[in-house]
Amino acid sequence: MRTHTARRLLGTLAVVSALALTATACGSDATDGAAAGGPKDVEAALKKGGKVTVWAWEPTLKKVVEDFEKKYPKVDVELVNAGTGDKQYTALQNAMAAGSGAPDVAQVEYYALGQFAIGKSVEDLSSYGARKHGAGFTPGPWNAVTDDKAVYALPMDSGPMAFFYNKKVFDKHHIKVPTTWDEYVEAARTLHKADPKIFITNDTGDAGATTSLIWQAGGRPYKTDGTDVTVDFGDEGTKKYTATWQKLLDEKLVAPISSWSDAWYKGLADGSIATLSVGAWMPANLSSGVGSASGDWRVAPLPQWTKGDKASAENGGSSLAVPKAAKNKELAYAFTEFATTGAGASTRVAEGAFPATRADLESKAFLDTPFPYFGGQKANQIFAQSANSVGTDWSYLPYQVYANSVFNDTVGKAYVSPTTLTDGLKAWQDASVKYGSDQGFTVNK
Repeated sequence: MRTHTARRLLGTLAVVSALALTATACGSDATDGAAAGGPKDVEAALKKGGKVTVWAWEPTLKKVVEDFEKKYPKVDVELVNAGTGDKQYTALQNAMAAGSGAPDVAQVEYYALGQFAIGKSVEDLSSYGARKHGAGFTPGPWNAVTDDKAVYALPMDSGPMAFFYNKKVFDKHHIKVPTTWDEYVEAARTLHKADPKIFITNDTGDAGATTSLIWQAGGRPYKTDGTDVTVDFGDEGTKKYTATWQKLLDEKLVAPISSWSDAWYKGLADGSIATLSVGAWMPANLSSGVGSASGDWRVAPLPQWTKGDKASAENGGSSLAVPKAAKNKELAYAFTEFATTGAGASTRVAEGAFPATRADLESKAFLDTPFPYFGGQKANQIFAQSANSVGTDWSYLPYQVYANSVFNDTVGKAYVSPTTLTDGLKAWQDASVKYGSDQGFTVNK
């Protein structure tokens, strides 16, 4: 799965819908999950049968749907790709606002889930028995879908971060794999001096990548308690990130190339982009998009901000949630549970998804899988270690979708003008504070 990048909301209607959700959060008497069906009702619903509509773009769900329908022949699951990311969120918000047309199950990325949870537009799944699965998921994804005793979705996958590097380039220039971010900067300098066409990585400003690295550095810029929100990019973790990344920008050691562009794929293939610090979903993208470099690349743990640490963070990942407007919530939960736990989760891993489930992550078959693309390296062992090292106290804003949409208007200026990352993050903070306050949140007060 690709990482979440800075996105723009798709039109005024999406913003209006988001405001409607926020208003609901501030004063709703809508029925919550506690009044919905429990495990026995789910069992009865499966025996009775019916139809479940699932909005999701994740391709591994196709096999899960086949398996679910085979196990429960009275249930018909309609899998609909209503668009990825913001496209689907806009359609989902519009359906909720209209009072009709919403799916029974929706794929929602972790960074966007808070917007739907605080708007009380998704079910609290705890009454269905969802909390029993908590110990079965890795810390980052489970933390992303829960708030106190509420469970707003079940994790589909995860994106624990790792360090992907071009071993062929590193060997040619006698570069050791960096274990700290200071060593990473030195490696960037050495590579660029040896060949000005080689950059340690690429970056044109990305909200997801930035927040993930701040997360790994120990920064916790967001805090939410109901409608009380704090946005503060002045903490020590953020300062560690900006101090390091600013050196790379000032010394022009980062390729000014956007990820997922043709130039990016070319740079990864020819070695002019030497490393990536991204989620564990990356191998499939390298294999399919940079096949000519098979055997050149390897995986290592992320460099650390403090020598000897083993800190990591999530970069990407999504969940399955049940909208309040679902027509058959018991069947919707049954499918959600099936797709994210047990055999359903294992099926998705076999189809190429990166697991959020401990059982799959810790299985010998998974850990010992060799990756021909990485020269036979058992990269899952590194990914699993990363998953278990993710800080669990990270949170996103309840309007992170909007915040990410203005990232390039604020922090992005540090990549194209004399603006520093520190100043850019302060501008992003100010924009996030203003928007939240305008929507009725109590922000930084």
